[in-house]
Amino acid sequence: MATVKPFVCVRPDAAAVSKVAALPYDVYSRKEACDEVKGKTLSFLNIDRAETQFGDDVDTYDERVYQKARELLDARIQDGTFVTDEEACYYLYQLTMNGRSQTGIVACSSVDDYVNGVIKKHENTREDKELDRIRHVEVTNAHTGPIFLAYRRSETLAGIMEKVMEDKPIYDFVSEDGIGHKVWRVGDKGMVQDIEDAFRQIPATYIADGHHRAASAAKVGLMRREAQAQIGRKVTGEEPYNSFLSVLFPEDQLMIMPYNRVVKDLNGLSMEKFFTAVYESFDVAKVGTAAYAPTEKGTFGMYVGGQWYLLRIKDHLRIADPVKGLDVSLLQDHLLGPVLGIGDPRVDKRIDFIGGIRGLKELERRVKEDMAVAFSMYPTSIQELFAVADAGMLMPPKSTWFEPKLRSGIFIHRL
Repeated sequence: MATVKPFVCVRPDAAAVSKVAALPYDVYSRKEACDEVKGKTLSFLNIDRAETQFGDDVDTYDERVYQKARELLDARIQDGTFVTDEEACYYLYQLTMNGRSQTGIVACSSVDDYVNGVIKKHENTREDKELDRIRHVEVTNAHTGPIFLAYRRSETLAGIMEKVMEDKPIYDFVSEDGIGHKVWRVGDKGMVQDIEDAFRQIPATYIADGHHRAASAAKVGLMRREAQAQIGRKVTGEEPYNSFLSVLFPEDQLMIMPYNRVVKDLNGLSMEKFFTAVYESFDVAKVGTAAYAPTEKGTFGMYVGGQWYLLRIKDHLRIADPVKGLDVSLLQDHLLGPVLGIGDPRVDKRIDFIGGIRGLKELERRVKEDMAVAFSMYPTSIQELFAVADAGMLMPPKSTWFEPKLRSGIFIHRL
């Protein structure tokens, strides 16, 4: 059962929160991050990506970068930009995009749950990305970006959340990208206990986004346990490093957008031979010049030669396997791989991935500029994600795109 605890939160003063809140560190390249922080001294991206404080001659992973992150965090705490709550609390965090809201519980999830599989994963992580966040957590002595977790709906938690949201939020602002953000503090001791007890009835939580942050936070916790053991200190399990910052959302509130694909060339095939190969596994219908987004599982949009087509996987190729049956797998196994020669999409430079938030016009633009063919996807469902994770399996790369993105800097968990 899930261990999900309240925590003592370091958070922005209400007057500063809209200036502090920043998109996650990993949505930016270094140049994009540098551009983003210009004139925004309070943006948390300055801390999350402290290489922005240096010239290009300083490596992104230079030790001075992590020390600068700690220096900036400490400075913002000392100057009152951040305040520290006196008691361990939960928080509700609501994000609203295009009139649609989703509300999660901000809390600390257990490192032991991560190690023991109560927190379930669906992606592999890369060591280089882990090492960066491990060092960031170690030096700042804080979790600064929450891990995005999902859980199967609990009527008990739903009822508590509805009651909390009757009160006035402590934060209520709209970020530059038009996303609304509201936060409620849950300090009532009875409600705090009820939330903790309710999570104890939930058998598993699932990483929706933030696999690298979760892996890094868990490894820091385990390293600190080991360091304490080596000097003969008893670890009680209540130390802050035994848990990590997370926002947990019920499954029915989440929106997964498609993760679309574009490929640089037709693998040496003429247009005629390309279509002949596609016909072997898909039923194909010409749609026209209007951008097409698939409306059901097992269907795909394809943009090539200035035209859109509807592809439908042939019935005998549909499969119930949690991974092989995913639309991203069907496209890879029956078209991208055998027809276009994309062997490993994780490393092949001929394929690129376009988050659904960027729209179908971005697919058309890429085909006109530097790609040959684009595929619009039907989004992976949260139930498919749960099924893969429950089976102890891994999704193909770039299977899910969650929106809206959680902001960093609104909640900080000090270790």
